[in-house]
Amino acid sequence: MPEYYLYLDRETVFHRLDPRTKISILFASFVASILFRHPAYVLAILLLVCFHAAAARSLSNVRRLWWLMLLIFLFSVPIWALYAGGQTRLWGKITTQSLQYGLANALRIQAMLVSGITFLSTTKNEEIALGLARLRVPFAVSFTLSTALRLVPTLVGTASRVVEAQQARGLDLKRGRLRERVRRHIPLLGPILLVTLRNANQLAMALEAKGFGARKDRSFLLDIRFSLVDWALMVLLLLLLLLAFLLRIQGKGQIPGLMA
Repeated sequence: MPEYYLYLDRETVFHRLDPRTKISILFASFVASILFRHPAYVLAILLLVCFHAAAARSLSNVRRLWWLMLLIFLFSVPIWALYAGGQTRLWGKITTQSLQYGLANALRIQAMLVSGITFLSTTKNEEIALGLARLRVPFAVSFTLSTALRLVPTLVGTASRVVEAQQARGLDLKRGRLRERVRRHIPLLGPILLVTLRNANQLAMALEAKGFGARKDRSFLLDIRFSLVDWALMVLLLLLLLLAFLLRIQGKGQIPGLMA
C-alpha cells in the first residue's frame, strides 16, 4: 500500500541527510515555533518550514492533506481567540490581542504539521528507528515510535480493503443522505478492528520468534554517519535556535496586552 505512506523516494539533499540531522531539524522547527506568540514571527517560521518542504520536494504530501490543515486552521483561530484575553475589545469576548494569539497558534500548528510531513516524506521508518537508537533512545522506544508511524497508513489501507470487499458484495455506500451513508459505514468497523487486531497479533508473534529484547546490543542493516552537509546544517540549526532564544529573551515576538 505505498500510496498510503508519506515517504517519497526522491533524490534530494534532505533525503540523503543523516536521520539524526532530520530529527534535529524537526525538533528545532517545533522549538522555534513555540518560542513566539506574535503571528508575524510564527508566519516567518512557517514560510521557512515551507521552503524546507519545497527543497525536499515534499509539497505533494502537504497538498494531499490540505483539507485537514485547513480545518485545523479554521477551528484553531476562534477557539484560541475565545480562550485568551486582551485589552482592546474587538467583538464580544474576542480582543485584538486574543485574535492575534489565535492566529499565531493556528500558524504554529501549520508549521508543525508541515515540518512533520516533510520529515516523514524524507525519512524511512527504519532510518527513524536507527537515528533514535544512535541518539541513545532505548531501542524499544524507537521501535514503538516507528511502528506507530506505520499505524495510520496501515489502518487506512485496511479500511480501504474492507470497503472494497463489501462494495464488491453489493453494499452501496454512496446512495442516500449523509446520515444514511454514515450509518452504513458503522458495520464496517467490526471487520476493520478484527483485521487490525490480527495484524497486531502477528507482529507480536514475529517479534517474539525473533527474540525481540533478548540482547541490549543490537546490530543494524543500515549504516549512518554524519557528512559535511550534516555538520554544516547542525551548526546552522544551532545558530538559528540561539537567535530565536535571544529574540525571546529580549521580548521580541510577543503580543503586548495579551492575557493568556
